Amino acid sequence: MSPVTVITGDLFRLHDCRGHPETQERLVHACSGIPEGTSIVAPVMADREDLLRVHTPVYVDMIEDRSAALPEHRCQYLDPDTYITCHSFEIALWAAGAGIQSVRAARDGVTPFALIRPPGHHAGSSSHLGFCIFNTAAVAAASALRTLDRVAIVDWDVHHGNGTQEIFYFSDRVLYCSVHQEYIFPGTGRREERGAGPGEGYTLNAPLPAGSTLADYRTVILDQFLPAVLRFDPGLIIISAGQDCLSDDPLGNMALRPDDLGTLASFLAAPGIPLALLLEGGYGPSHPEAIAAIIHALEHA
Repeated sequence: MSPVTVITGDLFRLHDCRGHPETQERLVHACSGIPEGTSIVAPVMADREDLLRVHTPVYVDMIEDRSAALPEHRCQYLDPDTYITCHSFEIALWAAGAGIQSVRAARDGVTPFALIRPPGHHAGSSSHLGFCIFNTAAVAAASALRTLDRVAIVDWDVHHGNGTQEIFYFSDRVLYCSVHQEYIFPGTGRREERGAGPGEGYTLNAPLPAGSTLADYRTVILDQFLPAVLRFDPGLIIISAGQDCLSDDPLGNMALRPDDLGTLASFLAAPGIPLALLLEGGYGPSHPEAIAAIIHALEHA
C-alpha cells in the first residue's frame, strides 16, 4: 500500500459548541495519534454543486441560511444532538471538500485519511441527525462516480450510517456495507434492509451485539463484506472510519482495542482496491492509538 496522507486542519475549530461530545477537542485528540513523519495536507472546499449531488437544494439552503443568521460564538441546535454555528455551513463545505479530495488522491495512488469534522454518515438527502450536517462519504462517492462506474462504502462506526444508506438505497452503483452495534441510535441498519429497486442487494447491514470483539468483526469483514465487494468490483472503497467502536468509547458498547482497528483496515486494504478513509465518530481516550494503528496498518499492508 502507498504511504498514508492525512487531510486535516485547524479551521474545523470554527464549528464548536462547548460541552457537546463532537467538538474540536476530539479532533485535536484524534490527530495526536498521527505518527511522526506522516504527510499532512490542508483540506480543500467543496462547492454547492458537490453538495447537490446528494442533498436537496431546500436542505442546503436551510443550513446556509440558518448558519448565516447566527451571531459569532453562539451555537444553535437543529435537533437534540446536532448543532450549528455561524461558521458551520462553511466548515461543512471544507469537510465535504476533504472527502472529494480524498477520493481523488486515492485514484492517484495515495492512501488518504481525512481527519475532519463534523461527521457525516447520519445526514440524509434532506436531513441532519446525530452530529451530522452534510454526508461527507456520500458527497465523496457521488463525486467519484463521475469518473468511476462503481464505489463501495464500508462503515465500521458503532452507529449505523442511516444517511448514507438512505442516499444510495435505490442505486446499483454504490455498495454500502455497515457493521454496527445493534439496538442503539439511530435504530436503523437491520439485516433485512438491503436496498430497493435497482439498488436491491447493494446494501449490506451486519448489526452486532454489544460487547462484540475483533473475532466478530473479522467474520463480518472477511466472510460477508469482502466477498460482496470483490463481486461488485468497485474502482474505490470509501471507509467511514468511526472509532466509537472502541471499548472505551462513551457512545458505544463494543470491545475493540486500538490495534483491532488497524486489523480491520488491513483486511480492507488487502484486495488492492484504492482506499479513502473519512473520519466519522470516535470520542474515547484510546482514539489516538487507533488512528496510529490504522495508519501503520495501511502503510504496511
